[in-house]
Amino acid sequence: MAWLLIFSSVLVLWIASLFKILHGVSVNKRNVLLVVAHPDDESMFFTPTINYLTSRGHNVHILCLSIGDADGAGNTRKEELYQASAILKVPHQQVKILDHPDFQDGFGNVWNRNLLAKIIEEEVVSHGIDLIITFDNYGVSGHCNHRDVHYGVRKFLLAPSQRNFEAWELVSTNIFRKYSGPVDIWLSNLYSMQCSDEMLHCLVNEHPQKSFLAMAQHASQWVWFRKLFVAFSSCTYVNTLRKMK
Repeated sequence: MAWLLIFSSVLVLWIASLFKILHGVSVNKRNVLLVVAHPDDESMFFTPTINYLTSRGHNVHILCLSIGDADGAGNTRKEELYQASAILKVPHQQVKILDHPDFQDGFGNVWNRNLLAKIIEEEVVSHGIDLIITFDNYGVSGHCNHRDVHYGVRKFLLAPSQRNFEAWELVSTNIFRKYSGPVDIWLSNLYSMQCSDEMLHCLVNEHPQKSFLAMAQHASQWVWFRKLFVAFSSCTYVNTLRKMK
């Protein structure tokens, strides 16, 4: 009977998570800007969020702040991002990829946060964006470029004219949860259900195979350890978004 109790508990959590997903986020159509650092960030980390938004008719734009040229393959990686975005149903014209001297891929490169905020503001105005999604201050993997993107968005939000602008960050997790695969669906929902102030939303990936298909478009990066990452990463199966204050 123990297995029946476990199955029942899992089923209850699953139903609760679906209810939260379907009713916890505004049904109004939004113009959403996903801000990332490198080509493949959108597929490795944000696929559950992109799938959720596009499947419900929200208008998703992607701003990628570098071409990921740390290994000299930037032009290839740029084209791969367009191919991955097609898999994720984000139109080519709604994907912008920068190759700016101040935003070069690499652990030793510090990005200009004031300039980041200015570029983000330009995208918001140009496309009528009313919601931004990006990394939190750890950036999932701790990559300095991910963290600079977070602080660039935060700098934008601190402008007097943007104090009420809505932005959400992808919550980083500890290493156990990070590599727990689909198990983290329930761990994330337990975590989000503890918050009663609607500051967290847990988005389950309804089509996790899209994470694999999208990452496979990044052929220059699709090596064995990234295949393992996508298979076991919780970000393939669920995203927990927290409202940025």
